[in-house]
Amino acid sequence: MEEAFRLENQLCFPLYACARRVVGKYTPLLKPLNLTYTQYIVFLVLWAEETTSVRDLCRRLYLDSGTLTPLLKKMEKEGFVEKKRNPKDERIVMISITQKGKDMQKKLQGVPEQVGSCIPLDAQEAITLYSLLYKVLGTMDENEEE
Repeated sequence: MEEAFRLENQLCFPLYACARRVVGKYTPLLKPLNLTYTQYIVFLVLWAEETTSVRDLCRRLYLDSGTLTPLLKKMEKEGFVEKKRNPKDERIVMISITQKGKDMQKKLQGVPEQVGSCIPLDAQEAITLYSLLYKVLGTMDENEEE
């Protein structure tokens, strides 16, 4: 077998497997509130910014609009967000967090610490991994723009 096709030689595999395992740690914490991990990361952006465009949300979360649009519809139906067109440019759809959405932050208070405690890295290793992952994401973004 050619070395390039060995699973243990694929950088993508441990990234994929780690991402699945870490996201899986969120499931038992989010499921009682009927939330998915993707909804959780939408909340993270909206708790910080309160209002953003769908386009910017897609960019920030590395998701396409085909993935995000049905999720935002569901969150709107649940009363967590409101969608409105930008009055200056009707083509731009803005998403704003509602009070009900803001209140979810209290219910999810311990989630970052609980998931963080499952990851066996010290503070410096976590910072290094974070930097490396964003370096890869940034490089991939630059290559897509060319």
